Formats: sequence, structure tokens, C-alpha cells
Amino acid sequence: MYQTLKVEQDEGILTVTLNRPDAMNAYTYQMNEELMNVYQKANQDDQVRVIIVTGAGRAFCAGMDLDEGDTTFQTEDTIESFRDIGGKTSLTVYELNKPIIAAINGPAVGIGLTMTLPMDLRIVKKNTKIGFVFGRRGIGPEAASGWFLPRVVPMGKALEWTLTGRMIPTEEAYQAGLVQYEEEDPLNKAYEIAREIVENTAATSNAFTRQLIWQMRGDQHPERSHLIESKYLYWASRNKDSKEGIESFMEKRKPDFPLSASDLPNFFTEKRE
Repeated sequence: MYQTLKVEQDEGILTVTLNRPDAMNAYTYQMNEELMNVYQKANQDDQVRVIIVTGAGRAFCAGMDLDEGDTTFQTEDTIESFRDIGGKTSLTVYELNKPIIAAINGPAVGIGLTMTLPMDLRIVKKNTKIGFVFGRRGIGPEAASGWFLPRVVPMGKALEWTLTGRMIPTEEAYQAGLVQYEEEDPLNKAYEIAREIVENTAATSNAFTRQLIWQMRGDQHPERSHLIESKYLYWASRNKDSKEGIESFMEKRKPDFPLSASDLPNFFTEKRE
């Protein structure tokens, strides 16, 4: 079905593999459209509990495919109507009701790195090449990374990395919080975490938690978080997942939560302009 991706689903885990290994999985307009399609479908599929994104071959994603030369970033749209394709996909990821993990198995530069910023966890292969290289190509940050990056790492580090465009040692990325793990086999670690989620947590809990943590990051006062958490707890205390969570704890067994992410009401009612 997809020409630039390989998609596999097993036991609640959807693995999305960027599949242009001969081109180091360089990003294309088609890959962008296919990723958006996969994410949108996964969001509606109650059989998907966790999404993992990785790359085929030795790279994760070497950035935008530059085969079209200096016209690569040009478009026939007007400046008012043009929307960065990476940003469209980042917003799609932001809206997901499923946890999503980046298993960065090799080089990830430019959009190959910014595309992971809206994801919940980033696991990188030790000593691989990663970097926000836009200034060295005469362009600027994209994929809504101006919003995501300074929420993932400190402002000063975000500015240093983007202003210099230098390669970032994976140890430095770990220390700054850009990645949560440095591993020889990032995909294996991603599966370990994904299985922990699938086997031990409720889909409704994770759907709510993911929205809460991302949306509260920019609020100026904790009261809004308190109000939303209170509404959720009121709802959760009356549903089958909390009943199963308590019973499984008392019976010393793994839980079997009956509800799906789609059963969660919308506790975040504000509309963006």
C-alpha cells in the first residue's frame, strides 16, 4: 500500500519503518503524505496501542531529499497559503491519542530529527549523527520545531544547536533531554517500552495523559490542569478501566483493561484559532 514506508502491526504495537534505505530514508513529499495517512488511521484504530517509528537500513532519516537541487523547497503556492509539509505531520502527531516512540537507529538530521520532536520518547543509537542543520543549508527550522524543541530541551541548548547547525553527540543529546535513551539497538528498547505500555496500562489513561502533558506544558497556572484532571478522575472513577485496575491489583495479576482510547471523552474543549 505504501511506497516509502513499511507498516507492521503486532499485539497492539504498530511499527512504521521509513523505507528508502538506498537513499538513507531521505524525506520526500510522498513520505510525508504516507506518514500522515498512517498516523490518522492509527488514531482511529483501537487495536493500535503504541506506535514506533524507525528507519530501514543504516539510517533513520538523512533529512529532506535534495535531488531537485535548489528548487527542493520551492512551491507554486502563495506565501499566505503555503504550509510546511513537515509541520502538517508534526501537528498530526501532536493530535494522536496513542503513545509514539522514535527508535532512531542511525543518522537523523534536519527533518529527520525534527519529525521526532512531537513524539513522546526518542531512543537513539549510540554515537550516530544527529543535528538541526538548517542554517548550513540556508533555511530555518521547520516541522513546528520552533514550538516543540524549546519544550523538549532548555532554550539555550535549542538555540545553540539550531544556530550552529553542528552535529550533536548522542551523549550530549541524552544529557540535555533530547533523547531518553542511548542504545546499541534502539528498536529493541522501543519494543521493550511499548510492551510495558500495552501489557500494564489502560488505553484511556494513556490517551488522557498524553494530551494532558503536552497541553499543560504552555499553561501559566496549574489551576487549568487541576480542573481537567478533576473532570477526568470523576469520569475514570466510574468506568470499567478503574474497576479492572483496582481488581487486578488486589488479585495480584496483570490487568485486562476493557476500554479503548476512542472511549475517552474530550476533556480539552478549547479550540485553536
